[in-house]
Amino acid sequence: MAKQALIVWGGWDGHTPKQSADVFAPELQAAGYEVDVRDSLAVYEDHDHLKSLDLIVPIWTMGEITKEQWQGLNHAVRAGVGCAGFHGGIIDSFRNNTDYQWMTGGQWVAHPGNCIPSYTVDIADKDHEITRDLPAFELTDTEQYYCHIDPAVHVLCTTTFSGDHGDNTLYQPGTVMPYAWTKTWGAGRVFVAAWGHTDKDFDVPEAKEIVRRGMLWASR
Repeated sequence: MAKQALIVWGGWDGHTPKQSADVFAPELQAAGYEVDVRDSLAVYEDHDHLKSLDLIVPIWTMGEITKEQWQGLNHAVRAGVGCAGFHGGIIDSFRNNTDYQWMTGGQWVAHPGNCIPSYTVDIADKDHEITRDLPAFELTDTEQYYCHIDPAVHVLCTTTFSGDHGDNTLYQPGTVMPYAWTKTWGAGRVFVAAWGHTDKDFDVPEAKEIVRRGMLWASR
């Protein structure tokens, strides 16, 4: 029986939620998943549907999640459904729900200089199945995230702030920021990559491959 994945996209259009969903739905299908793509958070209220899934991919920036929607998502992941996502689609969502931020293991708080010419993403764990045999990579003409991170996460990738962008008394040079990680939430696995400001970030093969592997890893 094919694995079941749900992609939920929406929120701020600047993070290209639909275009990003269009990048990863075919990747999951190629891996043998049946993929249900929705553009409404109401699906989170369907507890029976959520419990039947193997993976949930939230691509929803900002917005608000109702108590009933959060309960559905929370219960599904705690029961073993995987959750995997990237950038503002997962860690700049539902800013008033601290339990959601606890589940994801991190929260966007700022980015120096907005769109910057380039920065490097380094591989912190070269032995993990998500990052194994992949090199450090460069992201260009995009944003670099400053995040608040749960100390319990397992860090896969990092990025280092140069101090060349934004106020370097706030973005201190040499700050090493966790940039992709895993954690557990009850019986569920959670994967987050901080890059993916727009779907164009996934033109970089390593950036796309780590997220693809993270989705497969998180799946039940």
